[in-house]
Amino acid sequence: MERYQKPGFWRSLNQAWRGMIYTWRTQGHMRFHFVAGTSVLCFAWWWGVSNFEWLILIIAIGSVICAEAMNTAIEIVVDMVQPNFHPLAGIAKDVAAGAVLVSTIQAISIGMIVFFPRLVRLASKIF
Repeated sequence: MERYQKPGFWRSLNQAWRGMIYTWRTQGHMRFHFVAGTSVLCFAWWWGVSNFEWLILIIAIGSVICAEAMNTAIEIVVDMVQPNFHPLAGIAKDVAAGAVLVSTIQAISIGMIVFFPRLVRLASKIF
């Protein structure tokens, strides 16, 4: 029997990247969240948001991406343990997806708080 070896830092980092790449390649929602988050950061740079607003936006975007990664992991484990339909397996997946939804609503709310006043000022200059 092979003995378990505690992975080193670089090996752990490589495994984490491999997991994120897998999630990127297989999950359309992850790609959407990443593109949306990158767009928000571009708008933040363009509008020159404060350091505090940067911090909050980065936390919000990171929360959504983390929630999506955890949702993917939970879905994989549920499918592995219960490959056939089972109501509890479906509920587990729904709860994980609900966590992504809550995180996304939170991020959208934060984005609105940060960007809405700037959008109003821009609209008032245009119209």
